[in-house]
Amino acid sequence: MSSDVVRRIEAELLARRPESHVEPSLERIRDLVDMLGNPQRAFPVVHVAGTNGKTSTARMIDELLRELNLRTGRFTSPHLQSVTERIVLDGEPVAAERFAATYAEVAPFLDLVDSKHDVALGYFEVLTALAYAIFADAPVDAAVVEVGMGGSWDATNVADGKVAVVMPISVDHADYLGDTVEVISEEKAGIIKPGSYAVLAAQDAAAAEVLLARSVEVGATVARQGVEFGVRRREMAVGGQMLDIQGLAGLYDDVFLPLHGEFQAHNAAAAVAAVEAFVGGGRDELDAEGVRAAFSRVTSPGRVEALRRGPVVLADAAHNPAGAAALAATLSEEFSATSLVAVVAVLGDKDAAGILAALEPVVAAVVVTENSSPRCLPVADLEAVAVDVFGEQRVSVATPLPEAIDTGLALAEREGAIGGHGVVVTGSVVTAGDARQAFLGDSG
Repeated sequence: MSSDVVRRIEAELLARRPESHVEPSLERIRDLVDMLGNPQRAFPVVHVAGTNGKTSTARMIDELLRELNLRTGRFTSPHLQSVTERIVLDGEPVAAERFAATYAEVAPFLDLVDSKHDVALGYFEVLTALAYAIFADAPVDAAVVEVGMGGSWDATNVADGKVAVVMPISVDHADYLGDTVEVISEEKAGIIKPGSYAVLAAQDAAAAEVLLARSVEVGATVARQGVEFGVRRREMAVGGQMLDIQGLAGLYDDVFLPLHGEFQAHNAAAAVAAVEAFVGGGRDELDAEGVRAAFSRVTSPGRVEALRRGPVVLADAAHNPAGAAALAATLSEEFSATSLVAVVAVLGDKDAAGILAALEPVVAAVVVTENSSPRCLPVADLEAVAVDVFGEQRVSVATPLPEAIDTGLALAEREGAIGGHGVVVTGSVVTAGDARQAFLGDSG
């Protein structure tokens, strides 16, 4: 069965309501999973929320659980190239045949649910139900589930996480979640369920207060980064970094993580704590060799990902100021000898000025462009924002994206840095996905 069938199904789901058009409610998804026999109750769940770092952390948790010989399901979003990337069994995207067969089983119930509500089921709600149905049918021993947006009313929250992991919270999706960290934290805290284990990444004081209050309210056990777990040592290494990770129950030293960026080290610490909490309630140490083996296999497509080495082409899915700041810190630390030009395309509802301002100190220039999303900010609008941030002399315009990358490489080469030159393609998950498609094709 070809990817054409998957694309046809995705087109049907997008025609219902794209995931960018959120109608906050759990009523529709609850009705749907009820009709499907509540597949989300067939396996224990590690539920991952937060503003940035969710997907990478979910991938790390998945690898650690698989190292324990558990059969795993993983549901993450959005995807870079194919929707099947979102639903993963045993480390591999769901096969097109299984995806299509499960959709055929679920489809008859969709109109029935729609008839009971004023608002029809949307793209993300149906995908969530598909993921839970696929995991239950496999069956999996554990599922790692990333929140789509928010927490309390996110479609994934029909599942009750045995472990809730909350990555750093900042302002994003303000139209739906609110424009303060406190309000957004209230929403994300909704994944912390009675009797669960709450693993909390380092947070602003305001966010931490909200998350701790929720944990006390529902009787959850709390583990805080920097208190109960964290990164003890971090050193850059060829192709990644070496870490000593303090878990809830053990110290795991000399862990090679083949990913760039300090933020990935903190994601790794949260992943270790989550798995310790999941398999032993935070009391049992994991096998250190198993932890090293699991992390050696971790990949994080579209997160400071090198698509080419000479000249370097990096792709990063940063789509908000906090993500762009993390990217900038990584570029400053690990690519400071390389003359880099940013190639940027953003979606229309994102903080383009904030993203560009975070990148401005660490790149020589910016090439503004457009990605393949119909929601992309028009290049003329992005150019105006970029000129305000970078100044007219440091801003170029080029479309489509491959031409923008070529323009960026030519500009970077002109800088003539001793350490080489290259581009970083960023601003959106879609932008990173388009860059991967251009360099790696469908197999990337």
